[in-house]
Amino acid sequence: MFEIRIICDPADADRVSHALAAVFDTGPARQYPTRDGKRARLYVTADHHPEPEPWPTPEEAYALAPSIISEIGWTARTAADGPIYEGVDREFWLRKAALLDRVALSNEGASVSSDAADLAVKAAHRLMDLDDIHGSCDPRGYVRQQYARWIKDQ
Repeated sequence: MFEIRIICDPADADRVSHALAAVFDTGPARQYPTRDGKRARLYVTADHHPEPEPWPTPEEAYALAPSIISEIGWTARTAADGPIYEGVDREFWLRKAALLDRVALSNEGASVSSDAADLAVKAAHRLMDLDDIHGSCDPRGYVRQQYARWIKDQ
């Protein structure tokens, strides 16, 4: 753990605090005026982000999953029932991304050429956008992690 001191324009204090929180695991910023009163001093207690957990294997993530055929049916029915594409139904995008990941995995295992892997990545990015996840994580690994957590609660 360490402490960071920043001197900045008071109008930039929130933006600086958010930028630090994106890079480090931070506590709340403490803000004080500088001696001349024209700038702000920010003190932030910070630590490095914890090491991420390894992504679950497909076997771990999909151990409790229904069959691919069942998930295709659920996805088709859900898409037909409502305006999913307007962006609010996380379960739909999670299950669709997991379904496409599973199809891509089965195609890879059978040496079948298809665009399933590209579609799986696109659906994973849609889920990551909904979850406000940015960065360089493995999109399909993220889907597996989230699906494994979600299916345990079902």
